[in-house]
Amino acid sequence: MLASAEPLSKSQLVAVLTQPRNALVRQYQRLLALDNVELVFTDESLSVAAEEAMKHETGARGLRTIIERTLLDVMYEVPSLPDVCRCVINADTVRGQAPPLLFNRAGLTVAWDNHLEKAA
Repeated sequence: MLASAEPLSKSQLVAVLTQPRNALVRQYQRLLALDNVELVFTDESLSVAAEEAMKHETGARGLRTIIERTLLDVMYEVPSLPDVCRCVINADTVRGQAPPLLFNRAGLTVAWDNHLEKAA
């Protein structure tokens, strides 16, 4: 039996990331919420993740890999940073060009590099 499927569009891939009840974005937001950290994905970051999946021709399955790669350091480091209450993932973070933006309760930026150096 043969079946052919059309590749998903960028907007469809973004919908896969955000709309289902068990969407990847929601899963990671809930996981970080356990450590009282709000995880925020910018619209542009979701768009870049979809573009990456399209570029590598991995479709919706590739989205998991892209999001996991993006959040690898976040998942290990951010819960151990008591002053961080918000983590923002932007397009550069998804591209691997910049770390996520971290904020404390006062809304001030927390330096990512300083915490990693202290942990080393």
